Amino acid sequence: MKIFFTLVSLIAFSTIVFAQRQCGRVEYKRRQLPVLLNSPQSPPVTRDTLPDEIINITVVIHVLYNTDEQNISDEQIQSQLDALNLDYTKKNYNIENTPAVFAKVAGDARINFTLAITDPLGNITTGVIRKHTVVEHWEADDNMKFSAANGDDAWNAKNYLNIWVCNLFGRSLGYASLPGTDPAKDGIVIQSTAFGTVGTVKPPFNKGRTLTHEAGHWLGLMHIWGDDNCGDDNIGDTPPQQSFNNGCPAFPQLSPCSLNGNGDMFMNFMDFTNDDCMSMFTIGQKNKMRSLFAKGGARNTLLTSPGGKPATGEAAPAVPMDTVIARTMISFYPNPAKDKITFVDKSGAELKGKVVHIYNVVGREIMTKEFNSENPSVIINPLSPGIYILKIGSGKNATTLRLVKI
Repeated sequence: MKIFFTLVSLIAFSTIVFAQRQCGRVEYKRRQLPVLLNSPQSPPVTRDTLPDEIINITVVIHVLYNTDEQNISDEQIQSQLDALNLDYTKKNYNIENTPAVFAKVAGDARINFTLAITDPLGNITTGVIRKHTVVEHWEADDNMKFSAANGDDAWNAKNYLNIWVCNLFGRSLGYASLPGTDPAKDGIVIQSTAFGTVGTVKPPFNKGRTLTHEAGHWLGLMHIWGDDNCGDDNIGDTPPQQSFNNGCPAFPQLSPCSLNGNGDMFMNFMDFTNDDCMSMFTIGQKNKMRSLFAKGGARNTLLTSPGGKPATGEAAPAVPMDTVIARTMISFYPNPAKDKITFVDKSGAELKGKVVHIYNVVGREIMTKEFNSENPSVIINPLSPGIYILKIGSGKNATTLRLVKI
């Protein structure tokens, strides 16, 4: 079995005739190899280490901007999180486009990414850091990860997935580290014009799949062709293919390495096709990623991140105090939830007439509902999978709760 030491996938596009993804992995691998040789290995993938509950990963996004355009909006950030969570729960808009022969092995990774609500010091946060920088563009040398280099320092990588959104040099769209990286450098870097589905994103990389791809690397996946001619990505249900695919090939896409008439799994998130052409992970890839969260796994500490729990310190100046997650007698069930949630007040007080406001993680109000019974319910089917903040009441009497929608 080949040992996967790859740390990064640099994705680029041609500006001459058509856009395409490319990879500059080899040089980054060479620089980081000494770190990875001493990195912890994930436990074997077994049924016991892969319970099927939703895995929640707390995210902090470092937006580094030199121009106003690079200071992407909250809406663009939210669109990226929405797309990422749909891709990692097999609810993406184009999953039905997966050819039937490959749809049989398509996997729901059941992984959810949510912005932090508490920073490493215990203070309230939006999970988004915006920082003006004098740097006009960034090389793939990790300088954006350090304040001393006019970037922004990583939050504790044991508790947070750090994502730096910035203006990468030339045609690069992004790169990611693997488990075992220096914690100060552990995370993902994405070009701002390939981050999200609205705002400044540019086709054909405007569906959020650059982060989906790089998060796959951050969770231990190789490129589907194994970075070698007819290579092996060490995943049993991904077919061999000669190399990467660009654009959006027609099915079947055959190569000299094809074992049968089905050809390449070019719609896999770990190939290099256009965003609109990508649609799936396999069950084997799902199991590989989830194994990192088993006891002793390289990403296990993220399961108990304090970043997703209520803050205990003072609020950061830019965050309104009414976003605090408060201790309260009001609660709801189930959580995570798919279709409906029901509220109860443990103090025995009547909830009838009160209003619950539902906000997304960047503070936009999505839904309101007035309680009309003592044990009211709210239908949440219209909500996309992700994290939401629920607020009942106002001022010092406000109750704020967190909902995980699956």
